[in-house]
Amino acid sequence: MNILIPLLLGLATGRVLRGHRSLREMGLDSLIGATVLLLVFLMGVEAGKVEVNAGWLALSSLLLAVLTSAGSLLFGFLLWRWLS
Repeated sequence: MNILIPLLLGLATGRVLRGHRSLREMGLDSLIGATVLLLVFLMGVEAGKVEVNAGWLALSSLLLAVLTSAGSLLFGFLLWRWLS
């Protein structure tokens, strides 16, 4: 589904309604909240459909976190030594 078209339609609608009553006064708050909840639910359904190898994903995530932390510590140490 092309997400750009609804985005542009929403932008155009917002521009047209800019000088009018606020969205809260029009009663759209609950509609927007329900739409966001539906979007989050549907994203969860799609994420649940994906099959992944959890062991490999956990190991690679842990490795990435450790290497990132080690690189940050090394860079900080080298910067501290260079500045002092």
